[in-house]
Amino acid sequence: MKQSAIIWPNDYLPGTTDNFASNEIIVAGIGAKEVWAQLNDTTLWPTYYSNAQDIRFLDGSGPELSANARFRFTTFGFPVEALVTEYVPPVEGEAARIAWHGWVEGDANARLDVIHAWLFEDLPGNRVRILTQESQKGVPAQELARAVPNPMINGHQEWIVGLANAARKVNGITTTAVCSPSPQPSP
Repeated sequence: MKQSAIIWPNDYLPGTTDNFASNEIIVAGIGAKEVWAQLNDTTLWPTYYSNAQDIRFLDGSGPELSANARFRFTTFGFPVEALVTEYVPPVEGEAARIAWHGWVEGDANARLDVIHAWLFEDLPGNRVRILTQESQKGVPAQELARAVPNPMINGHQEWIVGLANAARKVNGITTTAVCSPSPQPSP
């Protein structure tokens, strides 16, 4: 079986930016549509992810994500402004995708630019693959890359496990998802 991959803009190719985080889990009992519903509705984020606050839309859209939606939220202590750059809802036989370009305004020492991408892929046996990756540029990204343990890896792991558990709960599954964190890259 061939797995889908994140589609990166050239300026954000992993390995060419200041920091990169990748988290992936595979969970039984739910599908891409259930997971999509939990991420797409931003009012749900704080119910399963402690690192997303103050979510508001700047363009009159929302609270659901959509193509080209502009929104702002606070995460990892940063006030992030974001623009949805990829929006492909789940359809049978295709991976669902959401990505946004996020940025934190500031001078050369404070400016942060990221692409945060999500992929949800149905797998045989009533399983779903949940992948989130973030590629970052800027001095704050360089500082995050040096931190051990990596706060991006740990924070995004909380997000995908919380996302899976929220989808399982909506689907009537009361047990939590059994997930293993992605290995951390060597410093």
